[in-house]
Amino acid sequence: MGRLSFPTKRKLIQLASALIYNANLKGFGKGSIYQGKAKGLCVPGLNCYSCPGAIAACPLGTLQNALNNAPSRFPFYILGFLILAGLFLGRLICGFLCPFGLIQELLHKIPLPKIKKNKITHILSYLKYIIGVLFVIYIPLYFAFTSGYPLPAFCKYICPAGTLEGGLTLVIANPSLRSAAGFLFSWKVLVLIFIIGSACFIYRSFCRFLCPLGAIYSLFAKISIFGITVDENKCTHCGQCVRHCLMDIKTVGDKECIQCGSCRNVCSFDAIHWKHIRRERKPQHLKQERKYNEK
Repeated sequence: MGRLSFPTKRKLIQLASALIYNANLKGFGKGSIYQGKAKGLCVPGLNCYSCPGAIAACPLGTLQNALNNAPSRFPFYILGFLILAGLFLGRLICGFLCPFGLIQELLHKIPLPKIKKNKITHILSYLKYIIGVLFVIYIPLYFAFTSGYPLPAFCKYICPAGTLEGGLTLVIANPSLRSAAGFLFSWKVLVLIFIIGSACFIYRSFCRFLCPLGAIYSLFAKISIFGITVDENKCTHCGQCVRHCLMDIKTVGDKECIQCGSCRNVCSFDAIHWKHIRRERKPQHLKQERKYNEK
């Protein structure tokens, strides 16, 4: 009989953030969207505005809607929010405060064959920047300046969190919406199925290849106040941390690093720690040597 697996501190934080983001639990029963004052604020992670439980807005959706109004109003609030979130936390948000990231990690635990990172996955990791520029910025701005018609392209055509948290939950709870669901909804469901399926085989496939929010936060990877850092005085450049990481990183703390901290557990020289928190730990090789001597 196998041992029970208990949630790590990071998993508990991820779960807590998901519950806080979606604290309007009665919305799931009513099939309605919360419209309180908090909806004018953003949460840092990817969480759909249309989710019945959502008490605040998604930064990507807010950015697209703000760009739709760009001809008459500059998007000061959302740009300021993203810059502050990036400067303070960077992609720590991806590793700790994103509900859809948690969903992908749980899907990856399903015992199926896994596709490990390789040259192809590293190349595909640049795709999220292209999607961000095209679907989050260019298309909303193009429609705003040419036709005045708002088109939040990423939310409308791609976002799997919106389909899972908003589209499906509202359609299931409201029979009238089922008959109104057309080709676009079917397309979004297919995209969701593809992304959920890929997450079973590829660790955080959406985060690594498609998420524009992660692309935005990655721009602050080197300058964020909180996150993972490497003590070069202790590091031997053995590469164990990079090999252990399931993301497409080249070095700990780079733009592909989601700051989850799991690399700290495999560093034998205590060279990896949280920024501004230097808790000395006995290196792994010394622990093993002491254990051997005690025998």
